[in-house]
Amino acid sequence: MDRLEVAIILAAGEGTRMKSATSKVLHPIAGKPILEHVLRSVSKLDANQLRVVVGAHRESVESALMEIAPAAIPVFQAERNGTGHAVQLALADISTEGTVLILAGDTPLISSDTLKEFLSVHIEDENDASVLSAMLPDPFGYGRIIRDDFGNIDRIVEERDATEEERSLDEVNTGVYLFNLSALRKSIAQLSTNNSQGELYLTDVIALIKSNAGKAAVILSNDYTETLGINDRSQLAEAGAILRDRINDSHMKNGVTIIDPFTTWIDVDVVIQSDVVIYPGTALSGKTVIKSGAVIGPRTTLVDTEVESGARVIESQVTGSKIGADATVGPFSFLRAGTVLGPSTKVGAYVEVKNSSVGEGSKVPHLSYVGDATIGKGSNIGAATIFANYDGINKYQTVVGDDVRIGSDNVLVAPVTVGDGAYTAAGSVITENVEPGSMAVARAKQRNILGWVLRKRSGSKSAQSAERAGARHEETSVTPPGNGASE
Repeated sequence: MDRLEVAIILAAGEGTRMKSATSKVLHPIAGKPILEHVLRSVSKLDANQLRVVVGAHRESVESALMEIAPAAIPVFQAERNGTGHAVQLALADISTEGTVLILAGDTPLISSDTLKEFLSVHIEDENDASVLSAMLPDPFGYGRIIRDDFGNIDRIVEERDATEEERSLDEVNTGVYLFNLSALRKSIAQLSTNNSQGELYLTDVIALIKSNAGKAAVILSNDYTETLGINDRSQLAEAGAILRDRINDSHMKNGVTIIDPFTTWIDVDVVIQSDVVIYPGTALSGKTVIKSGAVIGPRTTLVDTEVESGARVIESQVTGSKIGADATVGPFSFLRAGTVLGPSTKVGAYVEVKNSSVGEGSKVPHLSYVGDATIGKGSNIGAATIFANYDGINKYQTVVGDDVRIGSDNVLVAPVTVGDGAYTAAGSVITENVEPGSMAVARAKQRNILGWVLRKRSGSKSAQSAERAGARHEETSVTPPGNGASE
């Protein structure tokens, strides 16, 4: 396959049917902007030059281009006067010869394999112009391919300019073209605005090339879904579902079990090893990596998260975290950015962890908040424990050592350290460091005031039950011992 000289992506449209303050080509699909999917496919053709025509939302599109494809050259179309005008601008300072690829920036499903095959046929057949066509079940809105009596392309007619007979045709122009640069330059200079829109149509170049004794051909796509463009939110959702199915199918063919592919959404850059099991209602996005043997879901969201082998994440939301081998998370856990769970750890029901590390074999089983903390190995954090890390101005660190037992309903007020092997009593508010091997008790002495209900709630159901149980009008104080931890 000869190398492509220039690739031009048309991304200047207003996208008014999206009804959005965001450029149409920047709306996300499978975790990436629409335009990035197109750029990724085109990049595989290794063109000498890449140009992107921008117009509406110029600043945001050019900013995205700098991040996605810094080598791309933006070309500004101040007045949107049609696709032919956009290509005229893109070619204005190009004097080289060779082949140019032109396609729309709102076709995220087009694959590099299809583009490579398209280019190969174009060059092999020595065409001056090649048009990629598709047979659509519903061709409404697309330009139609008009063939002559010999089956060759005669011209392309836009939907608005087509006759009723022409609109009945189901072979459409996909907006993907290959041209010989010299033939394109000559013909594009002859374009006129004699059409219903009063614009310069790139599609009219085909008839002009033929009239200039050039060779034009139609190459039919093997998969019409690759050529679908996006003009509104409904089409965005349709394209998203097609891409979801492609991505899921690829993972399943690589040894991943996806129980319900229709409710499993995986971004294009997610990496999943074989023998992972994914349950229904799961969304995996960003730079998430899941190692072999892990089980994810059901109803779980992972964003930019690494999950090691054998870990299980159930009905939880996780962002920017690392989950160690054979760890368990959930159900109903919330792991925020900066969370690192060591091997065989447990973060259980209704636990939130943020910017903290939990050492190997340690457990935070339920109903707790762990923020800005370091927990050592083999420790247990009792139910309803709060790591109080914020004083309203600054955030502070809490350190819990190895083999520590934190009692239920504790508050650890940072900055504070609980040494190796220490215990804290249930209901304690720990504000001072706890030495290794110590038992910290930080709560008021308990007083049981006997007879209080009989005196203060006389005649109530509680008082009646108390009397039946032998309650008397006496007073005393009792302080029960015990760590009171849960596991």
